Amino acid sequence: MDTILLFNFFGPEMLVVMFAILLLFGGKKIPELMRGIGKGIREFNSARSTIESELKDGMREAERLEEEKKAKE
Repeated sequence: MDTILLFNFFGPEMLVVMFAILLLFGGKKIPELMRGIGKGIREFNSARSTIESELKDGMREAERLEEEKKAKE
């Protein structure tokens, strides 16, 4: 329950966090930082979808082999 409260940012807390980011990275670095974050998210989603499709293909193949085995019996 404490971890849920740790990431519960609203109102003034969010403004303080945004101000701290602005101070740390500066106005010119923020777009570059956001671009990097976006690229990372896209790569993660791409890897996730690739793994998901491979798992589904493997499951289909296993089901097909099982059906062939049953048909031979």
